[in-house]
Amino acid sequence: MELATRHWDRHNNGGLTLTELGFGTAPFGNLYKAIDDRTADSILECAWEAGVRYFDTAPLYGLGLSETRLGRFLRNRPRDSFVLSTKVGRLLRATTPDKREGIGKWFDVPSRKGVYDYGYDGVMRSLEFSLERLGLDRVDILYAHDLDLFNHGSKQAVEARLQEFVDGGYNALLRLRDEGVISAFGAGINEWEPAQWLAERCDFDIFLLAGRYTLLEQEAGKTFIPLCRERGIGVTIGGPYNSGILASGPRPGAFYDYSPATAETLDRVARIDAICTGNGVRMIDAAFQFPLREPAVLSVMPGGQNVNEMKDNLRASQAEIPPGVWEELSSAGLLADG
Repeated sequence: MELATRHWDRHNNGGLTLTELGFGTAPFGNLYKAIDDRTADSILECAWEAGVRYFDTAPLYGLGLSETRLGRFLRNRPRDSFVLSTKVGRLLRATTPDKREGIGKWFDVPSRKGVYDYGYDGVMRSLEFSLERLGLDRVDILYAHDLDLFNHGSKQAVEARLQEFVDGGYNALLRLRDEGVISAFGAGINEWEPAQWLAERCDFDIFLLAGRYTLLEQEAGKTFIPLCRERGIGVTIGGPYNSGILASGPRPGAFYDYSPATAETLDRVARIDAICTGNGVRMIDAAFQFPLREPAVLSVMPGGQNVNEMKDNLRASQAEIPPGVWEELSSAGLLADG
């Protein structure tokens, strides 16, 4: 069975075709544990053979390691056979091993420190460095990375970074798109509120929203997702399993948003799981398929640190969820969109 695709063509110039199952490469930056090059290549090969053709990376992931690994894998494949996105907003600077970024989060990675830069020159330099690491001559989508409270710590700091981007980096992205260097741009964000702020003020193409439009939480579906649908803005979904709990189930120690889940979250997931199980559906399948019910969503990108996880994602991408499951979840107050 071929993987399903979705087409985006907001500018009526041919657009991009993304596989509904996308490939997020944060794990290839040795997130939380190190994997060797052979393992990384085997996971990518499994995805490619299954038909995955949308790949997302970022300078942050492994402080350049993810881009380097992905680029090595894609370099000898026909460039028009896949869609590639990376991100801007950080520049990587060399440092000593004891001062590098992400100690305890990224393992066996280059000694680099990320420096936020959402200005015009910063975006241009970031793309240039990414192309060198990837070994490619272009990317299809550029996302401004992490313009959110989670990364900047306060509302005032976020507002300052947003303004820095609108005054500088946004104009660089407009130029790159107008000149055909990239096909689309947007923002890769962990919170829907700054994404909506940007969508209301700027000419964005595609947002990557991580963990905020899932089977577990749908607040973004009230205003942000309808705004994207109305304006022809695409949405790609990262973190569809909310850091793992929608895949592992409500077991003790399950992670939600990169931290152990609270009792309240465990209870909500248990209720979702009970409805899915009662209908003969795996919760992970429902979690993958939930965002795809929205026409604005172009691709869903779960992570995978081994071939078995990749195969599980493939299975989830091809699952068919009986309509009664969504109806029952809605009746139980577990789906905000009904």
